[in-house]
Amino acid sequence: MTQIKPSVAHPGIASPKGIPARLAHYQRKKMFASFLRTCEVQENDQIGDIGATSDQTFESSNYLEAWYPHKKSITAIGVDDASFLEKKFPGVEFVQANGLDLPFENNYFDIVHSSAVIEHVGSWKNQIRFIEECSRVANKAVFITTPNRWFPIEFHTVLPFLHWLPKPTHRKALTSINMQFFADEKNLNLMSKSELLKASVNIKKFNFVCRSEKLFGIGSNLLLIGTLK
Repeated sequence: MTQIKPSVAHPGIASPKGIPARLAHYQRKKMFASFLRTCEVQENDQIGDIGATSDQTFESSNYLEAWYPHKKSITAIGVDDASFLEKKFPGVEFVQANGLDLPFENNYFDIVHSSAVIEHVGSWKNQIRFIEECSRVANKAVFITTPNRWFPIEFHTVLPFLHWLPKPTHRKALTSINMQFFADEKNLNLMSKSELLKASVNIKKFNFVCRSEKLFGIGSNLLLIGTLK
């Protein structure tokens, strides 16, 4: 599992004070509120946050650890070395692990949260596996966010409309303009609402719904929310 750092994504989002970064912060505030509300998060709920990043440039890079008041309830998980979170947010525990093969028993957490990771785990098969692993270790609810493929601006490249092309064509186009990193499926595989629901359809443990968080009236981020049947 790869957690993309904003600083390597594109010069347009490298500045913490840039407009894309400020819009991302605004959207994450709304998604955090949706997480608390839709998952009915309680103070004693143990939360696994899958996709902790080593990036410290942006205030909202690890927004759950930053904004959730009950730090002792959070286990931050990621392939990056984000052990600094334990010092920055006392009470948080960090575990370095891959979201496709989590080192936790079934139902280990009450709630699993993951923001903007599933588009970076690689193939369609891996995306299904990621949702399965999130669901396996969750006892109460699952909350997964990802950029909406059908939003006009692609957040990683900050390019309009190009990502609406068929995926193979989109990758060739990115390669042609020297964006090979995001042309590689291992690093970026955008998803739509229908794809998220299809990827979760065989998980019997939870009822999954997919909601949109809007920006300028258009769904910019997708929220895949699983609650117990």
